[in-house]
Order: sequence, then C-alpha cells, then structure tokens
Amino acid sequence: MQIIEKTLGQIINGLARDIPERTAVEYTTRNYHRTWKEFDADTDKVAKGLISIGVKKGDKVAIWATNIPEWLLTLFGAAKCGAILVTVNTNYKIFELEYLLTQSDTKVLVMMGGFKDSNYVDIVNELIPELKNAEDGKVSHPALPFLERVIFADGHTPQGMMGFDKLMKLGESVPDEVLRAREAELDCHDVINMQYTSGTTGFPKGVMLTHYNIVNNGNTIGDGMAFTNEDKLCIVVPFFHCFGLVLATMACITHGTTMVPVEAYSPVPVMNAISTAKCTAVHGVPTMFIAMLEHHDFDQFDFSSLRTGIMAGSPCPIEVMKKVVDKMNMRDIVIVFGQTEASPGCTMTTTTDSLEKRVATVGRAFPGVECKIVDPETNLEVPVGTPGEFLARGYNIMKGYYKMPEATKQAIDEDGWLHTGDLCTVDEEGYYKVVGRIKDMIIRGGENIYPKELEEFLYTCDKISDVQVIGVPSKQYGEEIMACIILKKGETMTEQEVKDLVKSHMARHKVPSYVRFMDAFPVTASGKIQKFKLREEAIEILKLQDAANIETA
Repeated sequence: MQIIEKTLGQIINGLARDIPERTAVEYTTRNYHRTWKEFDADTDKVAKGLISIGVKKGDKVAIWATNIPEWLLTLFGAAKCGAILVTVNTNYKIFELEYLLTQSDTKVLVMMGGFKDSNYVDIVNELIPELKNAEDGKVSHPALPFLERVIFADGHTPQGMMGFDKLMKLGESVPDEVLRAREAELDCHDVINMQYTSGTTGFPKGVMLTHYNIVNNGNTIGDGMAFTNEDKLCIVVPFFHCFGLVLATMACITHGTTMVPVEAYSPVPVMNAISTAKCTAVHGVPTMFIAMLEHHDFDQFDFSSLRTGIMAGSPCPIEVMKKVVDKMNMRDIVIVFGQTEASPGCTMTTTTDSLEKRVATVGRAFPGVECKIVDPETNLEVPVGTPGEFLARGYNIMKGYYKMPEATKQAIDEDGWLHTGDLCTVDEEGYYKVVGRIKDMIIRGGENIYPKELEEFLYTCDKISDVQVIGVPSKQYGEEIMACIILKKGETMTEQEVKDLVKSHMARHKVPSYVRFMDAFPVTASGKIQKFKLREEAIEILKLQDAANIETA
C-alpha cells in the first residue's frame, strides 16, 4: 500500500491545483455547489476566520449539526489551521452536550438550530444563560472553562451568537501568508479529530485520530470501491460518525470523488439525490437500505447510475445485500468492518470479490493492518473457523482516549493490539466473518449462541422485514433467546410460527423462548441498533428483574 503522509489541508490544496474545475461538493437540497478550487477557497476563509478569533494549533472546535455545508467547511477549515475537530452526536441533549464540551476542553462550538426533538439553541442557552447577551458569541462560563465562542451555522443567527457568514467574512481580512505559516507548522501525525464513542456503559470516550489515521483509512476504502474523480458518492450517513467522516468524506478527498451529502437520512431525499445527481455510490447501514427498498415510491427513482457503496455499521443481512445488488444496481457494493478506535476500518471486501464473499464475510485485512482472532480468556490465537475476539494493529489505531490513560491501556495492549470486543472467525483465505459482540453472545445452559446466525436465518422468511436477536436473563439457563421482529407491511405472524420456523431448520437450543413483534428498533443517530435497549425493554416487559438481579422499584 502507498502511505499518504499529508494533512487534510494539503490534500484539499492539491485537489484545487490538480482538478480545479471538477465538482467537489454538490447538494441537491441546498444551494451549495462547489468545484475543488471554490471549496479550497471557502475552507481557507473558515481557517482564517478561526485564526482571527484566536484559535491556535491544538485547540478544540466542536461541530453540532447534521450534514449541512458548514459541517464540511468547519472540518477542513479547522484542519487547515491545526485545530482539532470534536464531533457532536446530533441526538445529544443538555447533559450529554455539557459532558462532551467539558471533557474535550472545547474552545469553539459551531452549531445549527436543532434536529428531531432536540432544540440546540434552547439547550445551549440553558447551559450558558449569559449567551443571549453576548457579543458575537463570546462567552465565559465557570462550568465550561475552555469555551470562548459559539458560532451559528444555519440560517438566521440567534441573539448573542456569531453567524457562520461573519466568521468567513473575518477570514477574508487575514492575509494568506498567515494561514500558510500555520499550515507549515502542521504534521500528518497531529491529532485532528476527536470522536466520542457511544458505549453502552460508562461515559463516552474521546477517540483521538490523526490526519495519518483517517486519510490512509479513507484512501484504502476508496481504493476498495475503485473510486476515481468520475464518481459521485451520496453521503447519507452522519458526518459526526466515522462512517460519514472517514468511509465517505476521506474516501472522496483521497480520490477526487464528488461528495453529494444529504442533510439527514430519509428514504425519499436520499433516493432523489441518487437519481438527480446521478450518484455512482451510496453508503448506509442495513436499516437505511431496507427502508428504501420497501418504500412505496422506490420504483419512481432511477438507480441506474449506481455502481458501488458500503453497507456497514451493523451486521449486513444476506437477503438485503442481494436485493441491493439486484434492485439498486449496486453490483460493486462492499462491506467495511472495524470501529472508531481503528479510524475505523480494519477489513473490507472489494469490488473484485465474489458476491458470495461480499455477502457472507467482511473481507480481508486492510493493507498495512494486522488482524488476528484470539481466545478472549487466554489471548492466544485460535484455529481457522473458531470464534474469538478480533484484534487489530497498524497505522489506523487511535492515539488513545482523550484524558483517559487507563481506558486506553484497557483497549490497546502493550504490543499495540486494539482489543475490539467483536467476536469473529477467519477462513483459510483470510476472510473474516463477524459472529457478534462478546457482550452480545448468548450463553444458554452452557451453549454459546451467536445472534447473527439466527438473524441471518430469520431474514430468509418472506414475511420478516428486520430482526434482532438478544439474550434475556433466565434463572434456569442463565440466558434465554428473544427474537425482536419487524414484519413487512400487511404481513401477520404469530410467536409460535416463528418458533416452529426456527425449530424446523436449526438446533433445538437455538429456538427463541420469546418473540416480540415491533414497529421499529431503538437506534443511535448513526443508525446502529441499540441491542442493550432491547434487552432493557425485554426485562421490563417480561418482568425478569429478579433473574437479572435488578431491584424492582
């Protein structure tokens, strides 16, 4: 593999020089369409604007917004002046925002008005009451000792904040030489991004990623999809997540590929963007593809331009993959597997892999990344085909968790191996298959049951749209199986039918003890299904607090 030793700013500058008139960013829902030359100029203005308000190398700039143009401008503007971009989950409320701003030592917050049921303006004003009377977003609050400025990036600027347009205007007054001098101080091994992991226990941890981490990860991913500057990627996964930031944005800038962002996922705007912009690629989690495939207007859109893209974020059902290839023309669709701490990709299928390999595995190790499967108890490698914990080591591994040295030591061992917590197998050809999470594995009466195996089988039922298999507490067996099922519109099914279906095709100990029919699964803002919430709900519904050793109120 050819390692790229450039900063994000150097890459954007190079694209502006080499392919200045090709399209860099093309929105179908907003009036923002830029060539690489124009985008380079815009990000220069943002970088100089940040310098003008006192942002220095290593300062933290947080961005709290959906996939709006200002998100990309803030990312690359911050990178050019050496600031560290802190990504904020769009679903956050006041408690989570306060924790993130405090733990990350954020100096500047860039934000939009709100998203879904979160009014960001109200939240920030509640957190910083004096902001309403501030001048150009200048704040000083004892609970947020590092925060100095709040910038508004979406429409009419609320009282007290600084508008994003004013930030760019300030940038015009800063000489180019000042920015060039700042860029000369930067190194590709500098931390450039902090992403907070949405762990199921404890407080979120700030994953420190460098230019080197994310640029090379994105380059490998773009190579795997055979990206060129003729391609257009529809970006519907959130920018704040590694899926949007690296698998999408970094894959594009390393190949001169056009970015076609959609502000927030919804089936019709996404299908419209693919159709009108003639996108050749689109990324998504399985639930996103399922929603498009089953939408009643699906046949009204043209998917003939599509060629490739990534399905990732959670286990990819084989039946869904086949439909995406057949009905959306994504013959070169690939899978990437990893986690935020690995920038995030570790393994990947490629366009040259057989469809069988692309639907049944998560591919082989990235060039330059070592992977192995070990017994979680002994840390010794296991034989081919044997489930164990997936470990990775290489250029892609994070610098660590911000201000959490002990948590970093628990994640990365003395030999540099990242312990992912994922259960996988590997075959003789080096293709990896995800079996589940160590914590997701169900142990029923001493039998190890891997939820993904059951999920893959249930997906083959024509009546089932989506399914998640979880373990619930049992006094007798330790755990029992529950199948959480979303049926296709107009279909009906009983609990006994599901049990009989599994019993006729799989071993008796894999038959679910419980079946729950649902309309939707709890998900994170990036579309990942929250199995721990399904388990919590099941304990409540089935009154299993005693078996789970949970005190009842």
